[in-house]
Amino acid sequence: MVDQVDNIPLSQAVQGDKKAFGLLYERYVERIYNYIYYRTGNQFDAEDLTARVFFRALRHIENYEDRGVPFSAWLYCIAHNLVANWHRDNNRWQMIPLEEIISTQWHSEHPELEVMEIEEQEKLLRAVQRLSEDRQQLLILKFTAYLTNAEIGYVMGRTEGAIKSLYHRTLIALREDLKKESRKEKKKHHR
Repeated sequence: MVDQVDNIPLSQAVQGDKKAFGLLYERYVERIYNYIYYRTGNQFDAEDLTARVFFRALRHIENYEDRGVPFSAWLYCIAHNLVANWHRDNNRWQMIPLEEIISTQWHSEHPELEVMEIEEQEKLLRAVQRLSEDRQQLLILKFTAYLTNAEIGYVMGRTEGAIKSLYHRTLIALREDLKKESRKEKKKHHR
């Protein structure tokens, strides 16, 4: 299920047309950069790794095979592998600072409600950060890159069923973590 808009530039790019590949680059560079930025938390590394994704894709475009997922999933797969190598090489795992994710603009007539909402977002983000790397990646691909379960499976090297199961277990783990933290908070306030 290749994206309809990909068909012509993709088939031309596979045949070596650099201009067609340029169109694919323009279409996907921002999405791939955002994904990598969320995984590295660093603008410079994200820019470098994004360039490497497209360099690698250009170098291997003739080997691309339509396996029933969009071309973008192939790019995310390359990005996933490069980010995993980056983490292994640098032996670090960084997240974007909360301030960059959560907007603190006060547009409401009820800023106290916005403060409560921001506090809830911060609690959720901390819970996500406590998840394993593969679960964090699943959530990034699902809610930042908006990939389907089949596309996420392709990127992560798992079946669609395995992704559905991982997603279900991840949501349960998040819910349990948030409950546990809520209980800790209540105990702290009752002392």
